[in-house]
Amino acid sequence: MANAYKFTVNTALDAARTTLAAVTSLLLARMLKLPEFYWAPISAIVIIQSTLNPRTVAWQRFAGTALGATLGALIATFLPSNVPVYAIAIFICGVLCALLRLDNAYRFAAITLSIILLIAHQRAAWIVAWHRFVEVSVGIAVALAVTQLWPIRETEA
Repeated sequence: MANAYKFTVNTALDAARTTLAAVTSLLLARMLKLPEFYWAPISAIVIIQSTLNPRTVAWQRFAGTALGATLGALIATFLPSNVPVYAIAIFICGVLCALLRLDNAYRFAAITLSIILLIAHQRAAWIVAWHRFVEVSVGIAVALAVTQLWPIRETEA
């Protein structure tokens, strides 16, 4: 028999922290008029709900997003959009992460690269990449602020 989910005060506190981070990042991203504002609360949720240290996950997501956005903008600007270019880009992304010792950031770099290369956008690749980076960074910053202002007590973990 599977373990039943148990609702506790700590569960409610965790949900409240997550809600605070998600809604704050959403409002901040909207205030900044970011076109894909929803990435800010998604990023905040990824950071605040991680089972790892939030600072570690935040750094991985920040570095990976920066690398993926930069690489994606370069490739989208100078190369055609097709499957072989995408395959090479994902491979290069992984190699760069390894060379820069950002192994744990590869998933975030590859996700950002994929968003820039695979989704049709109305704006230049550099603008899309910059927006993506800022949207994710807003979520990261808010999640880190919430975890600093409202840390999980040992009894909550």
